[in-house]
Amino acid sequence: MKTSDFYYDLPKELIAQTPVEPRDSSRLLLLNKKTGEIEHKHFRDIIDYLNPNDCLVLNDSRVLPARLFGIKEDTGAKVEFLLLNHKEGDVWEVLTGPGRRAKPGSRFTFGNGELKAEILDIVEDGNRLARFTYDGNFYEILDKIGQMPLPHYIKSELKDKERYQTVYSKEVGSAAAPTAGLHFTPELLERIQKKGVKLAFVTLHVGLGTFRPVTVEKITEHKMHSEHYFMPKASADIINETKKNGGRVICVGTTSCRTLEGVAAKEGCIKESAGWTDIFIYPGFEFKAMDGLITNFHLPESTLIMLVAALAGYDHTMNAYRVAVQERYRFFSFGDAMFIY
Repeated sequence: MKTSDFYYDLPKELIAQTPVEPRDSSRLLLLNKKTGEIEHKHFRDIIDYLNPNDCLVLNDSRVLPARLFGIKEDTGAKVEFLLLNHKEGDVWEVLTGPGRRAKPGSRFTFGNGELKAEILDIVEDGNRLARFTYDGNFYEILDKIGQMPLPHYIKSELKDKERYQTVYSKEVGSAAAPTAGLHFTPELLERIQKKGVKLAFVTLHVGLGTFRPVTVEKITEHKMHSEHYFMPKASADIINETKKNGGRVICVGTTSCRTLEGVAAKEGCIKESAGWTDIFIYPGFEFKAMDGLITNFHLPESTLIMLVAALAGYDHTMNAYRVAVQERYRFFSFGDAMFIY
């Protein structure tokens, strides 16, 4: 298949700039993967489509407020840092802008001097290795002076940082939110559990590679980015028990799906596991563990819409996206949701 096969025309005004309140009032498009049948509901109605023996797999990764604005110590020139990967100790791989100001040996100050950084090296893709110095707790300082690394298509300012976190986020380390989970409220999750649906938490730290465009025409030639995951034993047990009892394993978001299918491909089954996955899921992929998917609407020609098409079928997926545009659904990170079942 070609990358261009996954193009669809999206009016700019349908790209959601702000989240809706309350979280579960967003719209929900239901897509039957076998028949292609479509229904229109609100997200809070998801409970009516879950069965007592099902389990939801949720990614509990928490987004770092990883965007830092500071100055170059010797010139006072403004600079922006985006934390990408924690390497070791106080050393991080960062994206800098403008890059020419961040040469090895350059020093920068952020906040009111609460955080300082020195560039150690230039690495792959022009990214930098930076060593930070500070007094106190790095993550507490980051929470105080850092800003959320919202995707480039969101131009509005986020008033509440927590709206770019799921209500169950716990493990700090993502450069972007696992956005399918943003629709859940604590109350909705409680109602879902009372119905007999199990919750299985996994961790996959979302990297900026998730926004990287596919630049090759043949999708099989695309090199997938790698992300770190953890599958706890308790969650593996819930997933296996669900399968054994004939329930459905429903992933909340493509990151939960990548974790689940990455473990299944690597281990041959679902069991406690940790590591890196660069699994690329596109039409023709055989799912070993996932039965259903709750997800947002993704960018044209992205690896994420390819993953959706692998589960729902290419024709059903592209038709659902056409309908979503016609029905004026809100798209991308702060947009509405789809449940493929």
